[in-house]
Amino acid sequence: MGVRILLWLVFPAVATLVAMLWAGWSGRPQRAQDARESAAAYERFAAAVRKPHPTQGRGVSAARVERATGIAVRRPRPGDATDAAPRTSGPRDATAARR
Repeated sequence: MGVRILLWLVFPAVATLVAMLWAGWSGRPQRAQDARESAAAYERFAAAVRKPHPTQGRGVSAARVERATGIAVRRPRPGDATDAAPRTSGPRDATAARR
């Protein structure tokens, strides 16, 4: 009975072992690249960065960003009366209607 209680420790131990093996495998040294391939890749990257961006010069207007206050506020829908009396709901309305 005492050993069965500790059986739940097997799953975290296996998960930890798998994570350790994966970290060791993914952190291994990569194969050496040819210096010419690396230089050519850098030149392709540099040429792509120097190329003008497709949206450059279009004059795109920036979207207006509202500051988040952390409080959800519903905007009134078109057609809603803003000066109408506030609606109440809940058990008070039900008891008032019975009187």
